[in-house]
Formats: sequence, C-alpha cells, structure tokens
Amino acid sequence: MPADVIIEVRNVYKKFSDSPFSGVKSASFSINHGSIVAIVGESGSGKSTLLKLIYGLISAEEGTVLFKNEEVRGPEKKLIPGHDSMKMVTQDFSLNIYAKVYDNIASMLSNTNLRFKADKTEEMLRLLRIDHLANKRVVDLSGGEQQRVAIAKAIITEPEVLLMDEPFSQVDTLLKSQLRADIRRLSESLGITIIIVSHDPADGLSLADELIVLRKGEVVETGSPRDLYNHPENLYTAQLLSDCNVLSKDEALKIGIETEFNTIAVYPQAVSVQRSGNELDFLLVDSFYKGFAEELLLERNGVRLKGMNFQIGKYCKGEVVPVSIERFLEF
Repeated sequence: MPADVIIEVRNVYKKFSDSPFSGVKSASFSINHGSIVAIVGESGSGKSTLLKLIYGLISAEEGTVLFKNEEVRGPEKKLIPGHDSMKMVTQDFSLNIYAKVYDNIASMLSNTNLRFKADKTEEMLRLLRIDHLANKRVVDLSGGEQQRVAIAKAIITEPEVLLMDEPFSQVDTLLKSQLRADIRRLSESLGITIIIVSHDPADGLSLADELIVLRKGEVVETGSPRDLYNHPENLYTAQLLSDCNVLSKDEALKIGIETEFNTIAVYPQAVSVQRSGNELDFLLVDSFYKGFAEELLLERNGVRLKGMNFQIGKYCKGEVVPVSIERFLEF
C-alpha cells in the first residue's frame, strides 16, 4: 500500500439478494489520506453497503478492506462493530434527542479530565458553528442543525476517517452549500479523511476530490469530479453526473451531428441558443425558468433536445431558434 493510501478495498463482495442484485460485487479501489471521497450511484447501487463494509459494520463474503495495511474486522471478529480509528454519521444521526447539544457531544469523552472534556466540547461547538445551540435540546433543532451536532459528536474523539451516509438529505438548499464548505474545512483543518455517500451527484461534484461511481454493486469507474464529468468512460456516469441528452446514432444524424458511435450524450449546458456561424434551426417546444437561465426543450426532425438559454425571455414557444451544440460525448 503506497504511503499516502489510508484505505484499500480489494475485490470485496457482499450479496443480499440475487434478483435484483443487492450488495457489492468485486469492488476494488484505494482512498488517500486527507481526501474527500464521494460514493455515488443510482438508488440501490450498493452505496450504503460499501460504506458499512469500509467501516466494518458488516463483513464481506469475499475480499478484504485494509486500513493502513491492516484488515478491517467485521462484527464476527470484533465485539463492538466499527473500526476504532473511524466514525460514521448515519442518516438517523444516533443522537439523544432529549439531551442538550452540549451533552450529546461531551458524552463521547470520559470524565478522567473534566477540563479537557469541557475545552474539547467547546472547540467542537465552535468548529461546527453550533456554539449558540449548546443548551438546546436536540429534539428542538432543525435537521441541518442535528446534522452538525452528529458531526461534532463523531469527530470529538479525533478519528482518522469520517464516514457520512447521505449527509445532505435533511439539509435544505440554502444550508447545503454552507455544510459542504464546512465539511471541506474540517478535512483541511483536521487532516481527516472523509467518505460520503450521496444520492445527489452534485454533492460529489462540488465537494469531493475523488468520485467512486457504483452501478448494481459494481465500481463502474473512479476519478476526479472534473475528469469524470468531462471525460466519462461510461454513459451511465454521464447520465448520473448531468441530466444529459442521450441520442442514438440515427437521432444524432437527424439533428446534424456526425458520429460513428452508436450513442452520444449531450450536456444541456453545451446546447445554447445563439448564432455562431454553424448553428442549426430548432423549434422551441417549451421553456422552463431556472433563475439564472431558461432550460429549453428543442426539436428538430422529430428529435428532442434539452438546452440552455441565458438570454431570458428573448425567445417564445413555437419560434424557430438558432442552436449551437458545442460538444458531445460518444459511447
């Protein structure tokens, strides 16, 4: 294992059912120390199962999970499941909802040094920006506030790895960006390795250093968010990371795209309404206001395409508009 690798997953297999398959199939990858990794995939792809295998909450039928070159033992080999150098924040947060925020966080430390316990708890409250909530009961907090309490409770013991199952599921859009920034800050300031599972690939794109793409329990591909978005090896990855247009070779030819491949994917952001010298005429079927732009539904020769228009209100439904397709992916 290279020096910068903290976790290595080797050919891990875990099956819960056959039809449809539920579990993880022969997963192999490594995670570097101090990085933020997002496990993404469609519903039922095995994301949470993989997270539990890494932590040691469940055991693989085949393969091995290594933490710093040592095998992560499952519940059959360990009295209290879960690796001692890792902590997991689950979707239910595992908080004492009728206790105060301060007491939930402080409960993770022993009473052998009360001054240290108090100082460390206050440090965590400040770090997660919840010091003003210290004396509130957890039951009286919002989902986003409870999420921060759960994170503070998990990291107060200074784990080397923090695993988070759907950390943004109970956070509204307004607070999601702030929580992403806080998770990034935690990774950088504490040197902690963070592994998250998310049903929304946008979380991984904006936060992670590395993405692990899962489909039906298999690792489809791994790489940086930028590389996987711009140069996916699989159509599944392109569809997962963007609400892209997927066209057959015949459909592509009908709208003026020459390709030798059977399938192409076109990101809506690459379809713009403008005159560029090589634009094509499309019928504007419908438009949807997005605030910063309009999402357009366009049609040419019976083929429909989603695109973007940043000149809001310039075009009307039923109008023929000039469309430029800047790039597309071939599969």
